[in-house]
Amino acid sequence: MPEDLATADTAALFAELRRRTETDPAAMRAVASLGAIVEPGPLGLHDAMLGGWYNPETHELAPGFPVGADDTVLDVGCGDGGALNFCATEGAALILADIDPATLDRARTWLASSSARILGAHVTDANPLPLPDASASRIVCTEVLEHVDDPAAVLGELVRVARPGALFLLTVPDPVQQGLQQHLAPASYFRKPNHIHIFEREAFATLVQSAGLAIERRYTKGFYWAVWWLLFWQCNVALEDASRHPILNNWARTWASVLGTEDGLKTKQLLDRFLPDSQVIIARKIS
Repeated sequence: MPEDLATADTAALFAELRRRTETDPAAMRAVASLGAIVEPGPLGLHDAMLGGWYNPETHELAPGFPVGADDTVLDVGCGDGGALNFCATEGAALILADIDPATLDRARTWLASSSARILGAHVTDANPLPLPDASASRIVCTEVLEHVDDPAAVLGELVRVARPGALFLLTVPDPVQQGLQQHLAPASYFRKPNHIHIFEREAFATLVQSAGLAIERRYTKGFYWAVWWLLFWQCNVALEDASRHPILNNWARTWASVLGTEDGLKTKQLLDRFLPDSQVIIARKIS
């Protein structure tokens, strides 16, 4: 492991690992030798980047979902704005939407401190969306539809505000992992405002197509997170303290080591299909 990485703090370490993802994948393995806390978020980001997400070389937020300076990106359920931050670096104009005012305010404040072009920020449950027709050329809606009362209605609103030919990035939890969680998670996790729908894969595809979208690509992702959540429910710890629980930290360190092996990427790709956390659909508005 290079000396500068060995002496870095956790945040600086992962920032450097992001830069070295392609050129020095073995650096990830070295995380396990540090004996330090491995934060789940930065490791999850690195895992996602290995899967082709947040790719500045291809200008893709996700595989099959390019973003450019001519785009207006609407992120419904934007959270703290992580996806929009990437879109901003690609020069796109941004529209933020989230049901939680505090979360939306954090995202807006963070993005406003950069060169992001923010066209609007809306507190909304997305049914309806407070936007005119044909507002955006790129629609992002990740891990949202499982929470809403009427997924078809929300998806219809997303289609309404999309321009003809607009590209959609849609994700929901994978049914296999959700079925396992039902045996371990508290019952409240599968009640409002949490997950009230479990989408079988073909049912998710049918929902998307019924909204008037043509599916261009389907795949799954997130074995690391699928296992992390299954372990989390056994730890009886607050989410903000999870990385310091020995079970969860050992899992993060193990996965970091796996990703750093010669066949780490191949192993990740296989396991992302075997037990994914999420299913992904890239679709386009037909007219």
